[in-house]
Amino acid sequence: MGAATTTRKDGQSSDDHTTMLVRKIPDGSVIDHIAAGKALSVLRLLGNPQENGFTIAMVMNVTSSKMGKKDIVKVEGLEVSQEQVQRLALIAPRASVNIVRSYRVVAKRNAVPPRTLRGILSCTSPTCVSVRERDSAPSIFFLSGRSPLRYRCKYCGTELAEKEIISQLG
Repeated sequence: MGAATTTRKDGQSSDDHTTMLVRKIPDGSVIDHIAAGKALSVLRLLGNPQENGFTIAMVMNVTSSKMGKKDIVKVEGLEVSQEQVQRLALIAPRASVNIVRSYRVVAKRNAVPPRTLRGILSCTSPTCVSVRERDSAPSIFFLSGRSPLRYRCKYCGTELAEKEIISQLG
Protein backbone atom coordinates (compact mmCIF):
# COMPACT_ATOMS: atom_id res chain seq x y z
CA MET A 1 0.00 0.00 0.00
CA GLY A 2 1.47 3.38 -1.00
CA ALA A 3 1.33 6.69 0.82
CA ALA A 4 -1.64 8.96 0.14
CA THR A 5 -0.98 11.90 -2.16
CA THR A 6 -2.37 15.39 -1.62
CA THR A 7 -2.30 18.50 -3.78
CA ARG A 8 -0.94 21.68 -2.20
CA LYS A 9 -2.09 25.24 -2.89
CA ASP A 10 0.81 25.73 -5.30
CA GLY A 11 -0.42 22.80 -7.42
CA GLN A 12 2.44 20.49 -6.44
CA SER A 13 1.67 17.11 -5.00
CA SER A 14 3.17 15.69 -1.85
CA ASP A 15 2.84 12.40 -0.05
CA ASP A 16 2.03 11.78 3.62
CA HIS A 17 5.71 11.23 4.36
CA THR A 18 6.56 14.87 3.55
CA THR A 19 3.37 16.70 4.54
CA MET A 20 2.69 17.68 8.13
CA LEU A 21 -0.80 18.74 9.09
CA VAL A 22 -1.49 21.12 11.98
CA ARG A 23 -5.07 22.22 12.24
CA LYS A 24 -6.14 25.82 11.74
CA ILE A 25 -6.94 27.82 14.85
CA PRO A 26 -10.17 29.82 15.16
CA ASP A 27 -8.62 32.69 17.12
CA GLY A 28 -5.13 33.45 18.39
CA SER A 29 -1.59 33.88 17.09
CA VAL A 30 0.64 31.96 14.71
CA ILE A 31 4.33 32.72 15.14
CA ASP A 32 6.33 31.60 12.12
CA HIS A 33 9.97 31.87 11.01
CA ILE A 34 11.40 31.15 14.44
CA ALA A 35 14.98 29.91 14.23
CA ALA A 36 15.11 26.14 14.78
CA GLY A 37 15.25 25.20 18.43
CA LYS A 38 13.93 28.49 19.82
CA ALA A 39 10.20 27.68 20.10
CA LEU A 40 10.44 26.93 23.83
CA SER A 41 12.18 30.28 24.42
CA VAL A 42 9.32 31.96 22.54
CA LEU A 43 6.79 30.27 24.82
CA ARG A 44 8.72 31.42 27.91
CA LEU A 45 8.77 34.97 26.53
CA LEU A 46 4.99 34.82 26.12
CA GLY A 47 4.67 33.82 29.79
CA ASN A 48 4.16 30.08 29.16
CA PRO A 49 0.57 30.45 27.89
CA GLN A 50 0.01 26.68 28.15
CA GLU A 51 0.10 27.08 31.95
CA ASN A 52 -2.88 29.46 31.69
CA GLY A 53 -5.01 26.99 29.73
CA PHE A 54 -4.22 28.16 26.19
CA THR A 55 -3.92 25.43 23.56
CA ILE A 56 -0.46 25.33 21.98
CA ALA A 57 0.65 23.69 18.74
CA MET A 58 4.39 23.67 18.26
CA VAL A 59 6.35 22.35 15.31
CA MET A 60 10.13 22.23 15.64
CA ASN A 61 12.92 21.76 13.12
CA VAL A 62 10.70 21.75 10.04
CA THR A 63 12.24 22.27 6.64
CA SER A 64 12.08 25.85 5.39
CA SER A 65 13.13 27.10 1.97
CA LYS A 66 14.12 30.48 3.47
CA MET A 67 15.76 29.35 6.71
CA GLY A 68 16.82 25.73 6.22
CA LYS A 69 15.09 24.68 9.45
CA LYS A 70 12.57 26.61 11.54
CA ASP A 71 10.05 26.35 14.38
CA ILE A 72 6.38 27.41 14.36
CA VAL A 73 4.20 28.14 17.39
CA LYS A 74 0.40 28.45 17.36
CA VAL A 75 -1.34 29.77 20.46
CA GLU A 76 -5.08 29.40 20.34
CA GLY A 77 -7.03 32.16 22.09
CA LEU A 78 -4.08 34.52 22.69
CA GLU A 79 -3.33 37.56 20.56
CA VAL A 80 0.32 38.50 20.82
CA SER A 81 0.58 42.23 21.59
CA GLN A 82 2.82 44.67 19.73
CA GLU A 83 5.03 44.90 22.85
CA GLN A 84 5.41 41.11 22.89
CA VAL A 85 6.30 41.16 19.18
CA GLN A 86 9.10 43.66 19.93
CA ARG A 87 10.44 41.44 22.71
CA LEU A 88 10.02 38.41 20.45
CA ALA A 89 12.42 40.08 18.02
CA LEU A 90 15.15 39.67 20.65
CA ILE A 91 14.76 35.88 20.52
CA ALA A 92 13.56 35.38 16.95
CA PRO A 93 14.51 38.44 14.87
CA ARG A 94 13.10 36.95 11.64
CA ALA A 95 9.76 35.89 13.12
CA SER A 96 6.38 36.92 11.80
CA VAL A 97 3.21 36.90 13.88
CA ASN A 98 -0.17 36.34 12.29
CA ILE A 99 -3.19 37.36 14.36
CA VAL A 100 -6.12 35.05 13.60
CA ARG A 101 -9.82 35.76 14.20
CA SER A 102 -12.60 33.50 12.96
CA TYR A 103 -10.03 31.35 11.12
CA ARG A 104 -8.76 34.35 9.11
CA VAL A 105 -5.49 36.25 9.38
CA VAL A 106 -6.52 39.79 10.29
CA ALA A 107 -3.07 41.24 11.01
CA LYS A 108 0.54 40.37 10.34
CA ARG A 109 3.34 41.74 12.48
CA ASN A 110 7.02 41.26 11.74
CA ALA A 111 9.44 41.01 14.61
CA VAL A 112 11.95 43.83 14.27
CA PRO A 113 14.64 44.24 16.93
CA PRO A 114 14.24 47.67 18.56
CA ARG A 115 17.11 50.11 18.08
CA THR A 116 17.11 50.97 21.79
CA LEU A 117 16.30 48.80 24.81
CA ARG A 118 15.62 50.46 28.17
CA GLY A 119 15.46 48.37 31.32
CA ILE A 120 14.98 45.05 29.51
CA LEU A 121 18.51 43.63 29.54
CA SER A 122 21.22 43.80 32.18
CA CYS A 123 24.84 44.64 31.44
CA THR A 124 27.20 41.77 32.12
CA SER A 125 30.11 44.03 33.11
CA PRO A 126 30.39 44.21 36.92
CA THR A 127 31.98 47.66 36.66
CA CYS A 128 29.17 49.19 34.55
CA VAL A 129 27.34 52.09 36.17
CA SER A 130 24.00 50.38 35.35
CA VAL A 131 25.08 47.42 37.49
CA ARG A 132 26.75 49.33 40.34
CA GLU A 133 24.06 52.02 40.63
CA ARG A 134 20.83 50.33 39.55
CA ASP A 135 18.57 53.00 41.06
CA SER A 136 20.20 55.93 39.28
CA ALA A 137 21.23 54.42 35.94
CA PRO A 138 18.72 52.20 34.15
CA SER A 139 20.20 49.83 31.60
CA ILE A 140 20.19 51.16 28.05
CA PHE A 141 21.38 49.16 25.07
CA PHE A 142 21.70 50.09 21.41
CA LEU A 143 21.33 47.64 18.55
CA SER A 144 24.79 46.91 17.13
CA GLY A 145 24.03 43.96 14.84
CA ARG A 146 21.03 42.06 13.48
CA SER A 147 22.52 38.81 12.23
CA PRO A 148 23.63 37.61 14.64
CA LEU A 149 21.71 39.85 17.03
CA ARG A 150 23.90 42.03 19.28
CA TYR A 151 23.29 44.98 21.62
CA ARG A 152 25.90 47.38 23.07
CA CYS A 153 25.63 48.97 26.53
CA LYS A 154 25.27 52.77 26.41
CA TYR A 155 27.49 53.29 29.46
CA CYS A 156 30.43 50.90 29.17
CA GLY A 157 30.25 49.57 25.61
CA THR A 158 29.91 45.93 26.65
CA GLU A 159 28.28 43.96 23.86
CA LEU A 160 25.68 41.28 24.53
CA ALA A 161 25.61 38.43 22.03
CA GLU A 162 22.45 36.62 20.97
CA LYS A 163 23.00 33.76 23.48
CA GLU A 164 23.31 36.22 26.38
CA ILE A 165 20.19 38.08 25.28
CA ILE A 166 18.16 34.86 25.07
CA SER A 167 19.41 33.64 28.46
CA GLN A 168 18.35 36.91 30.10
CA LEU A 169 14.88 36.84 28.52
CA GLY A 170 14.17 33.13 28.76
